[in-house]
Amino acid sequence: MTIKTTTHLNFRGDAKAALEFYQSVFGGEIMLLSYRDANAVQDPAEADQIMWGQVESPEGFRVMAYDVPSRTDYDAGTIPLFLSVRGDNADELTRFWNGLAEGGTMIQPIGPAAWSSLYGMLKDKFGVTWVMDVAVAYGG
Repeated sequence: MTIKTTTHLNFRGDAKAALEFYQSVFGGEIMLLSYRDANAVQDPAEADQIMWGQVESPEGFRVMAYDVPSRTDYDAGTIPLFLSVRGDNADELTRFWNGLAEGGTMIQPIGPAAWSSLYGMLKDKFGVTWVMDVAVAYGG
């Protein structure tokens, strides 16, 4: 059996903009289903917010997101999760990094680290913390 995990991000009204942004960085297909599309509107002001959305690229990037309805408690928290993008192509990772950095906040500039030839951490303009690095074999 093969399984895949997908990071699911929760927003309050920004899911569509966030997914469009991630698609602009990583490419791939965007899928968006609004509360209106799903016939699940409970607050008319939220009808066009995202009940389910996903970006998936042929290279393997995948993230899902939705807009938490106003009737549900929501606290984005302080760094509630990291999204880790790990690959073997430093140029491609740097391209992703530069895209995510637009409007974001640098936590650790991208560059060499003790465990990898390329590592960095940033918070994008939607408050999501990303870690990017070149994968290396674990030496125990």
